[in-house]
Amino acid sequence: MRISVIICSVGRPEAIEAVLPFIARQTKRPSHVLLVVTKPEDLPDASALEHDLPIQVLYSPKGLTKQRNTGLDAIQNECDAVFFIDDDYLPARNALEAIEAGMNAFPSAAGVTGRLLADGINSSGVEVPDARRMIEEYEASNDKPSGSVALRRNLIGLYGCNMAYRCSAIHDYRFDPRLPLYAWQEDTDFSSRLPGEKVKIDGLVGVHCGTKLGRETSGHLLGYSQIANVVYLMRKGSMPKLYGLYLMTKNFLANHGKIFTPEPWIDRKARAKGNWIGISDALSGKEKPEHILEMIARRA
Repeated sequence: MRISVIICSVGRPEAIEAVLPFIARQTKRPSHVLLVVTKPEDLPDASALEHDLPIQVLYSPKGLTKQRNTGLDAIQNECDAVFFIDDDYLPARNALEAIEAGMNAFPSAAGVTGRLLADGINSSGVEVPDARRMIEEYEASNDKPSGSVALRRNLIGLYGCNMAYRCSAIHDYRFDPRLPLYAWQEDTDFSSRLPGEKVKIDGLVGVHCGTKLGRETSGHLLGYSQIANVVYLMRKGSMPKLYGLYLMTKNFLANHGKIFTPEPWIDRKARAKGNWIGISDALSGKEKPEHILEMIARRA
């Protein structure tokens, strides 16, 4: 099975430099490694790209959905599966091997995702040396993870930091460009639209560092997307209504409940403000994911 790896990144060359060695040490060699960036400055120095890997650099307009679509357009007909990873996701060395095993074990599955040893999104982040230690400890105690055991089946969507899809299932499907910039819930939207089961497998293991650099530059924009994107996807039909209501309620309560005791890495007050703008737009029927671009333009 030919598996291509697509990494989209903006303004985080150090993240690309950190992840490539983890791709280079895979027990199964990737058929392609696409680095989809917006400008040369997004890349580390050329010496950091000198791995025994089939690396290709592609340039795309800014925005996760646009960058992922650029990668798909370039590679879909040249491989059997595509592995999308965030630039701050570090896989164990059997990751690609596990994807192949999972695809073989679940022939009706459109895509698979794996389990995380740690997810820095839910904390201040995981430093690369700490992530490397976790992965090495895991590898030392799990010599041959199968990838053929399902931890969960019939998922609503796959986790965007590590998700692999069969190219035969993708066809003409693409990530929705109406979800701009960080594209809140674009992973759920894309995977739920693909025909076929989505499975979480045992052997696909890694660490999502959750690097904060460049992740949340304007909390009110993310807060708006937490409402507007979900309402848009519910109306579009790619997100179950009960699940969408759960997501919005969870984030709304977290943002408002922690306004006076926020995490240092989250602007809860700004997110809460964005939530209310999203709710106002949704109640008036004017919500749209692209509104955050208009909000940015007004601030410029």
